[in-house]
Formats: sequence, C-alpha cells, structure tokens
Amino acid sequence: MRIVQILTLATTGLMMTACSSTEWVHPNKDSSEFTNDYNRCQTMVLRDPKLQQGNQLMILNATERCVQKEGWRLVEKN
Repeated sequence: MRIVQILTLATTGLMMTACSSTEWVHPNKDSSEFTNDYNRCQTMVLRDPKLQQGNQLMILNATERCVQKEGWRLVEKN
C-alpha cells in the first residue's frame, strides 16, 4: 500500500511540473538528474514520522523544500 502512495505522489508531482510553464533547474546538474534527487528527497521525507499520516500536500511541500536545499530552483520557461 505504501508503494502505491509513493508512486501516486511522484507521478502527481511530475505531472504538475510537466503541465506548468516552469521547470526545475540546477546550476551544476543536468535536468535528467532532477528525478533522482526528487526521489531521494521524497524517500527521506516519507521516513519522517510527522509526515507518515498521509497528508500528501505536506509530503509534496517537504519534498520540494528538500529539492531546493539540493540546489534546484523552480524557474519560468522562456
């Protein structure tokens, strides 16, 4: 059951990024590395006991904060 939730959340996050006019960029990494960093952050967030109650918005926000700490920034596409 937990894996289904993780996959659903990851898919939702990626779809939200794909449907918008913004993109995640990193000054030193290729865009193909974003998925690896996002998944690593999401895994770390899901280990947090405070976030294991299933509030997907809180999980998404915490994951995005983690990605930002890794150096990724959400910017508008040109």
